[in-house]
Amino acid sequence: MTRPVAALAMRSGIAPVLFDAEAGQRLSRLVELGHDPELVLDEFDSPRARAVLADVEVLVTGWGCPRLDEELLRHAPRLRAVVHTAGTVKNHVTDACWRRGLQITSAAGANAVPVAEYTLAAILFANKQVLTTRDGYRRSRGRSTDWHARLAGAGNYRRRIGVVGASRIGRRVVELLGPFDLEVLLSDPFLAPEEAARLGARLVPLPELFRGCDVVSVHAPWLPSTEGLVSRSLLASMPDGATLINTARGALVDQPALERELVSGRLNAVLDVTTPELLPPSSPLYDLPNVLLTPHIAGSMGGELRRMADFALDELERWTRGVPFVDPVHPDTWDRTA
Repeated sequence: MTRPVAALAMRSGIAPVLFDAEAGQRLSRLVELGHDPELVLDEFDSPRARAVLADVEVLVTGWGCPRLDEELLRHAPRLRAVVHTAGTVKNHVTDACWRRGLQITSAAGANAVPVAEYTLAAILFANKQVLTTRDGYRRSRGRSTDWHARLAGAGNYRRRIGVVGASRIGRRVVELLGPFDLEVLLSDPFLAPEEAARLGARLVPLPELFRGCDVVSVHAPWLPSTEGLVSRSLLASMPDGATLINTARGALVDQPALERELVSGRLNAVLDVTTPELLPPSSPLYDLPNVLLTPHIAGSMGGELRRMADFALDELERWTRGVPFVDPVHPDTWDRTA
């Protein structure tokens, strides 16, 4: 059977990390990689790229893929499908793709797994007061300390956790919290109470969630309507000593307001994303003892990238056999997901 012609379209250097030798061999068995198996398109304007696109039937995309706009599609008359090896497709898919009738799938579900795992770990560590205990133990240097007295408010038994957004990741977080003795509140304007209950959470308005939870974790998509969603008033309503976790996007949080709360020591935070994403050296967040700051690592890193590659290859194999994608991107919701 003739293999469909494909091309890789992503930022330079991503493909070798995603596709190790085994995955690369599987990719080559499934498709014919255009004019040059070593070519990875990180822009579409060069004559070489245009020559490849003329024959391409499926694009395997990744982080840094150029936009698939009307101009690009004119140079890819045979293109029928896009298999994305990462999460959101909002950065490269356009309305022109849907007008063409392209079939599109994304490995967003595979990328949700490590983000949810990071969040679960952050929740459990936050309630256990691990950061402050570490610092206190370091200062005490083995001197006798009544840790039961100092950690009288710590622990994960019957604590209340708030999840903002029933996204893929938000739902996965709720699922992972299921085995623990925790009460989970969920806030999402598009979710019915019955569906929240099936997930294992209680649907509440956003203000009630922030007022009543020991930990609040943000998993809403970044849209114009969600910028600054976690407002100064919501942050101010959180109980003293509560923790905010953000693995979504920094723009969802009023960061100046959050910084004021954190500098005062009233709240704690686990922040994998900020605004700007790369904070200036002068930011107080680097040094605050009540802040765990990481450089956007909650998503797939290292060996976890292989999960996304394997999922994309599974979807690509289905497409080559004429079988529908397991996780298609839908034209009515593609621009509202994370």
